[in-house]
Amino acid sequence: MGSLETERTTVGWAARDPSGILSPYTYTLRNNGPEDVYIKVQYCGICHSDLHQIKNDLGMSNYPMVPGHEVVGQVLEVGSNVTKFKVGEVVGAGLLVGCCRNCSACQSDIEQYCSKKIWSYNDVYTDGIPTQGGFAETMVVDQKFVVKIPEGLEPVQVAPLLCAGVTVYSPLSHFGLKQSGLRGGILGLGGVGHMGVKIAKAMGHHVTVISSSDKKKKEALEHLGADRYLVSSDATQMQEAADSLDYIIDTVPVGHPLEPYLSLLKLDGKLILMGVISTPLQFVSPMVMLGRKSITGSFIGSMKEIEEMLEFWKEKGLSSMIEIVKMDYINKAIERLEKNDVRYR
Repeated sequence: MGSLETERTTVGWAARDPSGILSPYTYTLRNNGPEDVYIKVQYCGICHSDLHQIKNDLGMSNYPMVPGHEVVGQVLEVGSNVTKFKVGEVVGAGLLVGCCRNCSACQSDIEQYCSKKIWSYNDVYTDGIPTQGGFAETMVVDQKFVVKIPEGLEPVQVAPLLCAGVTVYSPLSHFGLKQSGLRGGILGLGGVGHMGVKIAKAMGHHVTVISSSDKKKKEALEHLGADRYLVSSDATQMQEAADSLDYIIDTVPVGHPLEPYLSLLKLDGKLILMGVISTPLQFVSPMVMLGRKSITGSFIGSMKEIEEMLEFWKEKGLSSMIEIVKMDYINKAIERLEKNDVRYR
C-alpha cells in the first residue's frame, strides 16, 4: 500500500481528570510510518486497569486520556513494510505498542518485560506524541504489536483474550502448569478470573474458585464449569482445603492478606499475583519456607503467547462470557465495573 504519510484525526472517549468521567475527544493520531497498521476499531474490552488509570489510582495518569487496550478491528491501510497484514483483515491489539527491541526481554520475545515498553495509552510514543487507546474510532499500531485473529473466532469474543486471556495463559505456560491433572485455584471471579477458569479447565485441570462469599457459587460451578467453590471467609472450608492446590491465580486487584491462600498450596505450590495493587502485601515467611512455596507474579503476555493462546482458544472451542454495550454507555459500564456488577467482561 505504500507508507502512510498524512496525519489523521480520530474521535475517542477520554478522561479529562481523576473523576474518570469519559467524554468525546478529537485528537490527532501519531505520525504513520512504513511499519504501521491503520485499524478501524470494532470492539474494545473494559479492564479493571482502565479504571485504575482514568482515576489516577497509581498516581501516574496524564490527561486527556483515551483508555482501552483490548482492541479488535479491521485493517484499513498498511505501511510499505507491513508483511503480516492485509487491508480488510480482522486483527487485535493489546496493552503494548512499543518496546526497545534490543534488551534481553525483547531478544527473548517477552517484550512485555522490556523496561522501555510503550503502553497503548497514558504513555508517549517515540515521536513524542501521547499514546491513546482503543476507546476510539481508529488507531495506528506498529505491526509487531498487532495480531491476526484466526478464522472461526468471532471478533467480539476475542477482545477480552488480548489482556485477560493471555494474562492467565502466560504464567500457566511459563511455569510449566499446562499439563492435565493439576489442581488449580482461581482467586477472584471477575474478567481475568472467569478466563482463568475456562483456560485451566480446557487444560484438564481440577479448578477451585475461591471467593469471599458464596454469591458467585452457582455461576462458577454451573456456568463456568469449575469443580469446586471455596468461600475464603469460611474457616472450616479453608482448613479442609489446606495443602490441596498446585497453584493459585490471584486476580484480586485490591489489598488482601496472602497467608490464607498460601495455606491452600501443596509443597512447591505457586501463588501467582495478577492484580495491580498499590498497597504493600504482607505474609510471614514460614508460610512460604515450610512448604517451599513461591509467591510470584506475571504480566500480560508476549505477542507470541497471544498468538498461541488464540489458537488454543479456537482449538478448544472456548467462548468468552461478555456483555456488549455501545460507547455512549461507557461511563455506566465503568461504574458497574467498579461495583463488580459485570459478568464477566
